[in-house]
Amino acid sequence: MGQVIAAIRLSLCALAVFLVAACTNLDRKHGYVPSDEDLQQIVVGVDTKDSVADVVGRPTTSGILSDGGWFYVQSKFRAYGWRERQEIDREVVSISFEPDGTVANIERFGLEDGRVIAISRRVTDSNIRGVSFLRQLFGSIGNFTAEQLLN
Repeated sequence: MGQVIAAIRLSLCALAVFLVAACTNLDRKHGYVPSDEDLQQIVVGVDTKDSVADVVGRPTTSGILSDGGWFYVQSKFRAYGWRERQEIDREVVSISFEPDGTVANIERFGLEDGRVIAISRRVTDSNIRGVSFLRQLFGSIGNFTAEQLLN
């Protein structure tokens, strides 16, 4: 009888430890943002893309529409137990360049500067759903004139 009670206590203790461990938060960082000290080494109007790459490294993201900017992005995510992870911090450093390749501006943005952008998805629905091949074939008969067939 004493062994059964000891086994139950051990099981309850193991369950309690498991539940406490499952409820702890997990923080993860993704990406890279240069420090303020590194960014202070860059002189606007003097430094070029090559010198910026030497000081802070090349970014993983650059301007899509033009070759005008480099973007460094770092995000911090937190997950509690089984819940979906949430972004709790984001930093974006934007370095824009003049057409001659010199640095035009350096900006730092945080999560509070961001906006939620609704992405619309445009899908063309097929109007032939539920229509068999033969019905499509025979349905087109009579829709042509002799003139269209001869040309």
